[in-house]
Amino acid sequence: MTAAPAELTVGDVSRRSGVAVSALHFYEREGLIQSRRTSGNQRRFKREVLRRIAFIRIAQRVGVPLSQVRETLDELPDARTPTRADWEKLSTTWRAELDDRIRRLQQLRDDFSGCIGCGCLSLDRCAMANPGDQLGEEGPGPRRLA
Repeated sequence: MTAAPAELTVGDVSRRSGVAVSALHFYEREGLIQSRRTSGNQRRFKREVLRRIAFIRIAQRVGVPLSQVRETLDELPDARTPTRADWEKLSTTWRAELDDRIRRLQQLRDDFSGCIGCGCLSLDRCAMANPGDQLGEEGPGPRRLA
C-alpha cells in the first residue's frame, strides 16, 4: 500500500471534497482555504484542506454565511484545520441563530397560504389581520412574516 501524498492538486481536492474547482478557487480568493504555488504556478493543497472544506460546506448547509465562516476560521491559530472541539463550540454558538431561523421558517410555513405579511393585498382576512393597514405605518415591505 502506498502512502497518501502530502499535497493534493486542485483536481484531487475537487474529487475528494465534491466541490467544483471554481468553488475551490472562490474559497481561496475569500481566504477560506490556502494553497501554495509550484514553480509551474500550479496550486498544491495540504491534505488537511479536505476537513476545512467539509467544515465550510456543513456550515453553509445549515445557513451560516461565508463571511461568518471566514471570521470563525480566522480565529483558529496558524490557519489550522478545525478540530472536533472547534466544531462542538461553534455549533453551540450557531445553535441560537439556527433556532431563530427555524422559528421564522415555521411561522412563514404556517402563515404562508393566508397572508404574504405586508398588509398590501385586499385578501378577505387582511381586514382582520391588519385593520386600516396599520402595518403600513411601520414602513415598506413585509412585516408579519419577516
